[in-house]
Amino acid sequence: MRKTIYIRYQKDTTIQKDTSIIEDSDIVKTETLDIKHSPETCRASVNAVRDTLYVLNGKWKLPLIVALAEGPMRFKDIQRALGEITPKILSKELKELELNEFVERKVFATTPVTVTYELTSYSKSLENVLEELKKWGVQHRKRLTESRRKPVL
Repeated sequence: MRKTIYIRYQKDTTIQKDTSIIEDSDIVKTETLDIKHSPETCRASVNAVRDTLYVLNGKWKLPLIVALAEGPMRFKDIQRALGEITPKILSKELKELELNEFVERKVFATTPVTVTYELTSYSKSLENVLEELKKWGVQHRKRLTESRRKPVL
Protein backbone atom coordinates (compact mmCIF):
# COMPACT_ATOMS: atom_id res chain seq x y z
CA MET A 1 0.00 0.00 0.00
CA ARG A 2 1.31 3.48 -0.85
CA LYS A 3 0.44 6.56 1.11
CA THR A 4 1.07 10.13 0.05
CA ILE A 5 2.19 12.48 2.77
CA TYR A 6 1.94 16.23 2.25
CA ILE A 7 4.38 18.35 4.20
CA ARG A 8 3.70 22.05 4.68
CA TYR A 9 5.08 24.89 6.72
CA GLN A 10 3.00 26.36 9.47
CA LYS A 11 3.23 30.02 10.50
CA ASP A 12 5.50 29.04 13.39
CA THR A 13 7.95 27.56 10.83
CA THR A 14 7.54 23.99 12.04
CA ILE A 15 6.84 21.27 9.54
CA GLN A 16 3.63 19.28 9.86
CA LYS A 17 2.86 16.01 8.14
CA ASP A 18 -0.72 16.00 7.01
CA THR A 19 -2.67 13.41 5.05
CA SER A 20 -5.60 15.71 4.36
CA ILE A 21 -6.11 17.54 1.09
CA ILE A 22 -4.38 20.90 1.15
CA GLU A 23 -4.05 23.68 -1.37
CA ASP A 24 -1.24 23.38 -3.92
CA SER A 25 0.14 26.75 -2.86
CA ASP A 26 0.72 25.35 0.64
CA ILE A 27 2.66 22.30 -0.49
CA VAL A 28 6.36 22.47 0.14
CA LYS A 29 7.20 18.86 -0.56
CA THR A 30 5.29 15.68 -1.39
CA GLU A 31 6.57 12.27 -0.36
CA THR A 32 5.12 8.90 -1.24
CA LEU A 33 5.92 6.29 1.37
CA ASP A 34 5.67 2.55 0.98
CA ILE A 35 3.68 1.13 3.87
CA LYS A 36 4.16 -2.59 4.18
CA HIS A 37 0.94 -4.42 4.77
CA SER A 38 1.33 -8.04 5.68
CA PRO A 39 -0.69 -10.54 7.69
CA GLU A 40 1.69 -10.02 10.63
CA THR A 41 1.34 -6.23 10.69
CA CYS A 42 -2.41 -6.55 10.28
CA ARG A 43 -2.61 -9.04 13.15
CA ALA A 44 -0.42 -6.81 15.33
CA SER A 45 -2.68 -3.84 14.60
CA VAL A 46 -5.81 -5.81 15.39
CA ASN A 47 -4.27 -7.07 18.65
CA ALA A 48 -3.24 -3.56 19.67
CA VAL A 49 -6.77 -2.24 19.07
CA ARG A 50 -8.24 -5.24 20.89
CA ASP A 51 -5.97 -4.58 23.90
CA THR A 52 -6.99 -0.93 23.94
CA LEU A 53 -10.68 -1.76 23.79
CA TYR A 54 -10.27 -4.39 26.52
CA VAL A 55 -8.84 -1.77 28.89
CA LEU A 56 -11.24 1.04 27.93
CA ASN A 57 -14.34 -1.02 27.18
CA GLY A 58 -17.79 -0.10 28.33
CA LYS A 59 -20.06 2.86 28.35
CA TRP A 60 -18.53 4.64 31.34
CA LYS A 61 -14.72 4.36 31.37
CA LEU A 62 -13.90 7.20 29.01
CA PRO A 63 -16.56 9.56 30.40
CA LEU A 64 -15.25 8.72 33.88
CA ILE A 65 -11.70 9.64 32.85
CA VAL A 66 -12.97 12.89 31.34
CA ALA A 67 -14.87 13.71 34.56
CA LEU A 68 -11.78 13.05 36.68
CA ALA A 69 -9.70 15.33 34.45
CA GLU A 70 -11.20 18.21 36.45
CA GLY A 71 -9.26 17.00 39.51
CA PRO A 72 -9.72 14.65 42.46
CA MET A 73 -13.34 13.79 43.21
CA ARG A 74 -15.31 11.89 45.80
CA PHE A 75 -17.53 8.97 44.79
CA LYS A 76 -20.82 10.90 44.99
CA ASP A 77 -19.35 13.83 43.05
CA ILE A 78 -18.29 11.47 40.26
CA GLN A 79 -21.74 9.91 40.24
CA ARG A 80 -23.38 13.33 39.96
CA ALA A 81 -20.99 14.36 37.16
CA LEU A 82 -21.81 11.25 35.12
CA GLY A 83 -25.54 11.37 35.71
CA GLU A 84 -27.19 8.02 35.04
CA ILE A 85 -24.49 5.66 36.38
CA THR A 86 -25.46 3.39 39.28
CA PRO A 87 -23.22 3.13 42.36
CA LYS A 88 -22.53 -0.55 41.62
CA ILE A 89 -21.36 0.14 38.06
CA LEU A 90 -19.35 3.20 39.14
CA SER A 91 -17.58 1.15 41.79
CA LYS A 92 -16.77 -1.59 39.25
CA GLU A 93 -15.48 0.90 36.67
CA LEU A 94 -13.30 2.71 39.24
CA LYS A 95 -11.78 -0.61 40.39
CA GLU A 96 -10.97 -1.61 36.81
CA LEU A 97 -9.43 1.78 36.05
CA GLU A 98 -7.40 1.49 39.26
CA LEU A 99 -6.17 -1.98 38.24
CA ASN A 100 -5.08 -0.59 34.87
CA GLU A 101 -3.28 2.31 36.60
CA PHE A 102 -5.46 5.12 35.22
CA VAL A 103 -7.04 6.07 38.55
CA GLU A 104 -5.62 6.32 42.05
CA ARG A 105 -7.83 5.85 45.11
CA LYS A 106 -6.79 7.88 48.16
CA VAL A 107 -8.17 7.23 51.63
CA PHE A 108 -7.92 9.97 54.26
CA ALA A 109 -8.20 9.17 57.97
CA THR A 110 -10.93 11.65 58.77
CA THR A 111 -14.22 11.14 60.57
CA PRO A 112 -16.01 9.92 58.55
CA VAL A 113 -13.34 8.45 56.27
CA THR A 114 -12.83 10.48 53.08
CA VAL A 115 -12.07 8.65 49.83
CA THR A 116 -11.09 10.50 46.66
CA TYR A 117 -10.29 9.31 43.17
CA GLU A 118 -7.89 11.04 40.82
CA LEU A 119 -6.19 10.37 37.54
CA THR A 120 -2.63 9.08 37.55
CA SER A 121 0.14 10.56 35.44
CA TYR A 122 -0.18 7.48 33.19
CA SER A 123 -3.74 8.51 32.29
CA LYS A 124 -2.29 11.53 30.49
CA SER A 125 -1.23 9.08 27.76
CA LEU A 126 -4.92 9.06 26.73
CA GLU A 127 -5.13 12.82 26.08
CA ASN A 128 -4.59 12.53 22.31
CA VAL A 129 -6.96 9.56 22.07
CA LEU A 130 -9.70 11.45 23.92
CA GLU A 131 -9.15 14.59 21.84
CA GLU A 132 -9.46 12.63 18.58
CA LEU A 133 -12.55 10.79 19.85
CA LYS A 134 -14.11 14.13 20.80
CA LYS A 135 -13.37 15.60 17.35
CA TRP A 136 -14.76 12.54 15.62
CA GLY A 137 -17.87 12.55 17.83
CA VAL A 138 -18.62 16.20 17.05
CA GLN A 139 -18.09 15.57 13.33
CA HIS A 140 -20.26 12.44 13.39
CA ARG A 141 -23.11 14.14 15.24
CA LYS A 142 -22.99 17.04 12.79
CA ARG A 143 -23.06 14.64 9.85
CA LEU A 144 -26.07 12.77 11.22
CA THR A 145 -27.89 16.00 12.05
CA GLU A 146 -27.32 17.36 8.56
CA SER A 147 -28.35 14.13 6.86
CA ARG A 148 -31.62 14.08 8.81
CA ARG A 149 -32.42 17.61 7.65
CA LYS A 150 -32.09 16.73 3.96
CA PRO A 151 -35.42 15.95 2.33
CA VAL A 152 -35.75 12.43 0.92
CA LEU A 153 -36.67 12.47 -2.77
